[in-house]
Amino acid sequence: MSRQSLSFPFFILAIACSGPASGADRPNIIFIFADDQAYDTCGRYADPAVQTPHLDELAKRGAQFTHCYNMGSWTGAVCVASRTMMFTGKTLWRAHAADGQLRRAKRRKTRPPDSQRPLVWSERMSRLGYETYFTGKWHIQADAAAVFDHSTHIRPGMPPDTRKPPFKEEGYQRPPTGKPDVWSPYDKRFGGFWEGGKHWSEVLADDATLFLRDASARSKTPSSKPFFMYLAFNAPHDPRQSPKEFVDRYPLTSIKLPPPFHAKHPHDTLGLTPTRRDESLAPYPRTEFAVKVNRQEYYALITHLDEQIGRILREVRAQGLDKNTWIIFSADHGLACGHHGLMGKQNMFDHSIRVPFIIAGPNVTSGRFVDQPIYVQDVMATCLDIAGDNDRRDVEFQSLLPLLAGEPSRVTSVYGAFMDTQRMIRRDEWKLIVYPTLQVRLLYDLRRDPHEERNVAEDPANRARMKSMFAELTELQQRLDDGVDLKRAFPQLSRD
Repeated sequence: MSRQSLSFPFFILAIACSGPASGADRPNIIFIFADDQAYDTCGRYADPAVQTPHLDELAKRGAQFTHCYNMGSWTGAVCVASRTMMFTGKTLWRAHAADGQLRRAKRRKTRPPDSQRPLVWSERMSRLGYETYFTGKWHIQADAAAVFDHSTHIRPGMPPDTRKPPFKEEGYQRPPTGKPDVWSPYDKRFGGFWEGGKHWSEVLADDATLFLRDASARSKTPSSKPFFMYLAFNAPHDPRQSPKEFVDRYPLTSIKLPPPFHAKHPHDTLGLTPTRRDESLAPYPRTEFAVKVNRQEYYALITHLDEQIGRILREVRAQGLDKNTWIIFSADHGLACGHHGLMGKQNMFDHSIRVPFIIAGPNVTSGRFVDQPIYVQDVMATCLDIAGDNDRRDVEFQSLLPLLAGEPSRVTSVYGAFMDTQRMIRRDEWKLIVYPTLQVRLLYDLRRDPHEERNVAEDPANRARMKSMFAELTELQQRLDDGVDLKRAFPQLSRD
């Protein structure tokens, strides 16, 4: 993976080296988080058919990290693991342990001492003198109302799904082949994002603009604090619902099949195709028509999300906050939505583990692309760094401010894991995926094969490379407390 040397102003390094300043001097921070938004739906690698004008404008104002990854998940609900890592600052398997601590603390219904549970991101920001605000999807085992100064419309992991009566199952296995599709993304009878009468993304934008107006008014008082906003959209997670005008922007004739398109997963006979809820959103084997409809509705929901982000960005400018506010956009993980015959995100392909990451702020040189690998969970350390926190010894992820100043990433090889069934390492432009329970291995040359279509694991010319990557993967496992024994599953790769 190439490293791009960036000549960013000394101001950024000064932030990283300074302690907390007065409230009036320190910048505000807004973190906008999408759910299930893949890297190729906005930014440098986006399908040009996807319309995200407001995110595109934000990217022009700041820097885009083009190789941002989620580390993986210990559960089929990948968003839980992603967000728990982000809020605790712990890598995957130690975040799993922290998830248990938070769960036990939540069951006690009384706030335990900090020594008995992890201190989460928003609490750290509060201790640094920030006023904290949250609205949207929560989905971790802590009480959002207790760990933020202000919170509203705290949402569950996904909108009420369409399996409930009277529309049981109509949002799944669709569109059906040879039958009418009775489900509609803009019919409010189906609930989901329309639960409560107004689309949840629009409600979140309403919440954010109200807080920005209040924060602007408070900023004129002597006791004002800088603010930290965590705006967590449920979109574009399914059910893929948006107003009709957004769906109409994507006629089916304009929708292309994702590369590679497969009616069945290429390794379906080996039992690799997940049987999880989101895999049942479309019929299996996949049809070209069903995949195009799902992608049409996915793109429409992303464009509707972008419209709400535009409302928030306009309010930042209207309140005169844009000169002293950092804005960061990313997503918890990606989504297959038809790639490789898959619909969900419980896999190690780039479409499901790689996400957009845009950062704009005071003196950030505009229009930059940073190709060095990072994790989306680096956002926590970055915000703590912006806030002036010099003591991040217990945060395992890296601040991105040094990378913006041209320093190399601490991440040279990307580690990925899904439960006990999949492990991955990406180094330079090569990716190795192994399935220990099935003893299956996949190797991709990403420079020649960016869509991961041709498995070259059995090519003798790649044997030395694969063994080297496997050795590094097992070393990463040891460092990250990953207990799955890959050497036992693949003895031929672990022999000297």
